[in-house]
Amino acid sequence: MRRPRRWWGKKSTPAKVETYTRWSFHFFGVIEILVIVLTGVEQGGARPAAGASLVIAAHASLCMLVASRSLDWTLGRRAQPVRLLWGLAGLTSVIAVGAIGVAERGPGGDAVDTVAGTTFSVVLCFGAGIMALGVRNRLRVAAVVGGFALGAGVVSFPMGVPGLAALVMACAVLVGAAFMAFTSVFSVWLLNAVYALDEAKETRTRLAVAEERLRFGRDLHDVMGRNLAVIALKSELAVQLSRRGRPEAVEQMIEVQRIAQESQREVRDVVRGYREVVLEVELAGARGVLSAAGIDARVTGETAGLPAQVQSALGWVVREATTNVLRHGNAQKCSVTVRLSEGRVVLTVENDGVAEASGAGTSGGGSGLAGLRERLSAVDGSLETGSPGKGVFRLTAEVPLPPAAATVLEAAS
Repeated sequence: MRRPRRWWGKKSTPAKVETYTRWSFHFFGVIEILVIVLTGVEQGGARPAAGASLVIAAHASLCMLVASRSLDWTLGRRAQPVRLLWGLAGLTSVIAVGAIGVAERGPGGDAVDTVAGTTFSVVLCFGAGIMALGVRNRLRVAAVVGGFALGAGVVSFPMGVPGLAALVMACAVLVGAAFMAFTSVFSVWLLNAVYALDEAKETRTRLAVAEERLRFGRDLHDVMGRNLAVIALKSELAVQLSRRGRPEAVEQMIEVQRIAQESQREVRDVVRGYREVVLEVELAGARGVLSAAGIDARVTGETAGLPAQVQSALGWVVREATTNVLRHGNAQKCSVTVRLSEGRVVLTVENDGVAEASGAGTSGGGSGLAGLRERLSAVDGSLETGSPGKGVFRLTAEVPLPPAAATVLEAAS
């Protein structure tokens, strides 16, 4: 059982939806065969049921192949299976005409008539439904459904089927084929929507990163733009004064050196501010990101009064843990708790939806977690990961507080 779970757990949500959709259409082929077998068994016609089952098996196999290729085409992975679609249409028509011929002009008997009639209806409904996967335009889907229904009525007349019976048969094929075609079209739409949402999530992440880079670039431009302009002007002035032998050139170069050193300090401040993380801001961001992803996020605890270095270390833990929750598994709930315990700040992140063999749930050796341990070790902190229950992953970070800060916070609490 572990291998199927591992195989399923490694798939992304869109890939899981695609696998479910693909195998659902494959299962339609199994249903098509079972309908004929069960009908023959019920009617007591073993021989006609066996013969019809072989024909239906060939038709179902072609339907499975067409469904698989058509789904690949809708996802842009291969060309439209035009030949297979025409082949399915031809085989469906041949089987349907043959079934009517057997029912009207073949060996008599209720079992033969029932099996032939069921075969006629089943192949037309399933054939039209599967062919709807391979066409993109709604009018073409309607034409396929209407064409099969009309063909069912028209073919019945030369075979000696009464007019009312032919009309009822055509209406039954129309309803069944329309239902199958709607199922196919809706499944394709749902699959494309899931992939589009997944792509939109990735795009949103990239846009957030790009926006942060733009903000950092603006800050650097504001700091360096003015100073570099002043340095350029004073350097040019120093050159002109030096060519004239004026002693003021030395003062101008000293000023250029001072501005350059000041620029270095300001750049370091900008980078330090960019790298520093505020725990309260990260907790609010984690709640917003998790909620946007459809995860029930619960954030509890107070962060006021915590030293800046403690907030920065734990803020990185929240950021990395939130990223892992979004990337690994299919979490439905996630809780983030900050509490004081015996002079230490304890941050706990716990989520469900973790696969049994997932690296996020069973291993703490990832590069992200290794980086967190390095950050926490700088403030004498520790990081523990584990699974307290089936499908649950818990990350716990502890950072000791300076004695003065611990006393103040415990008194306030």
